[in-house]
Amino acid sequence: MRCEADRELNVLPSVAVCLAAFNGMDFLAQQLTSILQQKRVAVTIFISVDKSTDDTENWVELMAKEHSNIIILPHGEIFGGAAKNFFRLLRDVNFFAFDFIAFSDQDDIWLPEKLFRAHEVLLKIDADAYSSNVTAFWPDGSQHLIAKNQAQVQWDFLFEAAGPGCTYVMRKELVYAIQALIKTRWTDVQKVGLHDWFFYAFARSNGYRWIIDDCAGMLYRQHENNQVGVNSGFKAFFHRARKVSNGWGLAQSALISELVGLGNNPFVKRWSGGSRAGLLWLAFHAWQCRRRVRDKILFFLSCIALCLVGSRPQ
Repeated sequence: MRCEADRELNVLPSVAVCLAAFNGMDFLAQQLTSILQQKRVAVTIFISVDKSTDDTENWVELMAKEHSNIIILPHGEIFGGAAKNFFRLLRDVNFFAFDFIAFSDQDDIWLPEKLFRAHEVLLKIDADAYSSNVTAFWPDGSQHLIAKNQAQVQWDFLFEAAGPGCTYVMRKELVYAIQALIKTRWTDVQKVGLHDWFFYAFARSNGYRWIIDDCAGMLYRQHENNQVGVNSGFKAFFHRARKVSNGWGLAQSALISELVGLGNNPFVKRWSGGSRAGLLWLAFHAWQCRRRVRDKILFFLSCIALCLVGSRPQ
């Protein structure tokens, strides 16, 4: 393989980092510094800025003038969310010159060997995509390990991501395939609310091998402006409960299933229409739909609740 040959020749593995930004001036400098300081890899950062009001656009332009490995995509678009911004990056960036593609939020801190470890794990087990645990941290200095490396199950990818998207590192062949689908189904992909869930679903449903590492390679910042933060605490629980009760989650599962080529799969067809019988059937397959035991139980209860109230994916 090319990466193994490059390692023998002491050529650093090349990584394209796709960073989506919006009003990022509070934390973006610290995030970019941690990416630029990655060890034993050659990094190029592609930045797409959702139209901002805090001078993020001008600041990243100045950074690009100081660092030749920071490339800014044209400004001015309003995406309205991180997922659409990342889809724009996947659509518009040419990844031909890179071995791996990674994804970055604007407010975290990457540990110095985050990308190199991902590269080593992917080579060691011959996987196509990598994600990992993270260490969440709060303004008061407290930290907590967030484990995402529970054993993958048959259908988890249709109902959850493989962890935070900012931990994802993929071989470019997988990214090419995702990129082709995004370009072909651009309008439909805009309806997907979580890019990291979509990427994981595409990979797993199309036979790509995904590894979830138990090592936490980054500090995952938690603050009041997180679009999607750590799934813990009462606030996070009720936020997700509302999405479950109105059918948003299953609607996203049905949409993603169709986009990744599983719309006619017998398993998907049993519940994607939102019938009470289908939701009840899905409830009793909860063990195949989430990785963590707690989430399996909550998934079962959520399906039962939707069945009782008659909510349909919408």
